Amino acid sequence: MNDIQFSADELDTLREHGVALFADRVIFDAQPPMPAHRISAIQAMCAGPLPEPLLALWRLTAGGRLDYDLALEMNGNIENISWSELFWDGSDGYRDLQGWIEHEQELAEEGAQTHGLRWRGKLTHLPFGGFEYCDRIYTVVEPGAEHGQVVAWKQGLPPAWTHALHEDGLSVVANDLFGAFAALHLDEDPLAPTGDCYSGHALLAYIDDRHQTHGLDIDLMDKLVTFYCRAVVDWRTPLADGSLRRQPAVARTALRHAIAVDDAALVVDLAAAGVRFEGPLQGSALATDMAVSRSAYAAAAALVRAGAPVSAEVLANIDGQISPELTTALLANGAEPNMTAVVACVACGAPASARLIAEACARAGIDVPAAFIVDRDALLAELEATLIQVRSGSMGHYLGPEGLAERIEHLQSFRL
Repeated sequence: MNDIQFSADELDTLREHGVALFADRVIFDAQPPMPAHRISAIQAMCAGPLPEPLLALWRLTAGGRLDYDLALEMNGNIENISWSELFWDGSDGYRDLQGWIEHEQELAEEGAQTHGLRWRGKLTHLPFGGFEYCDRIYTVVEPGAEHGQVVAWKQGLPPAWTHALHEDGLSVVANDLFGAFAALHLDEDPLAPTGDCYSGHALLAYIDDRHQTHGLDIDLMDKLVTFYCRAVVDWRTPLADGSLRRQPAVARTALRHAIAVDDAALVVDLAAAGVRFEGPLQGSALATDMAVSRSAYAAAAALVRAGAPVSAEVLANIDGQISPELTTALLANGAEPNMTAVVACVACGAPASARLIAEACARAGIDVPAAFIVDRDALLAELEATLIQVRSGSMGHYLGPEGLAERIEHLQSFRL
């Protein structure tokens, strides 16, 4: 599996179906190579030479799509970077290469004017990939020690987005494009996903369409899928051989898997292997934050027992029937009680936990009866309005009409 080779004929066939292989990664919806005159035109816009790995990519394909995971430390968070596009000329919408180059030129000129400088008209960072307007990938085209470095930029989101990046962030992906492609990986096996949203879905759908509709040979399709799946992160081997604690990024993948499948036993195994649970796991969210927000309550309880830190705001993320035992453990280990959590527990059908948090709110000096009425009525109004829209077919909701109606009934019938 680790030594998959494609013949020249197979590579040609894949190109006919819009697939190109570069630096052990799969590009789909791959465009033709970039013409030499266009490369020269882009070169003329840059402060230094175009890096050789980028030239190698463009001589293979002028752009396309990627379907991998990428996580970087950014502003103290562990941020998922959406690098699903390789920009190309003439692409529609957010993928247009020239459009992003012009955008960077405008920003560079504005920045120079802000600082009372004259912009020399040459880019130091060339945008060539990313996702829509919120994530971008650059290569450094300025002479010097950082030349060729690949850098990710991510747009900050408003404060209402819990645990998200709230200020624009910048982080180095790798020292060159080959290293950046090596950093692309798959957190889970796309052939056996743990949920509905996973990397690999878009690529597998694309090549299945090429097989079903356009005649891509099934054996070559299967070979390509096997090649693609080599990027799946193997955390089981280092867990078994005792080296996982020395691989924090791989350990985070294992921990996210434990939460995704609510596997308390795996959490215990990770703790026994020396994996530390401090620090953010996704965004600014701790492991316990993630487990509670995803209703992975067995994993959350195992994390608390293993000494994982508990954030003050963890109870605000409740979205399921959390047990009173886990609620008690969270409150005892740093969770701050709040009325939002009380109302969430009521709506989710966890009245015992609601009362425990309400009692803690009262000890903290909160006027619980009055605050409960305000927060309950606000959530009731929101759920009732949503239910009307869901029943009319004007919007969808993960709870569906039955789940929404159940939460409404819980709120209406509960008494403190």
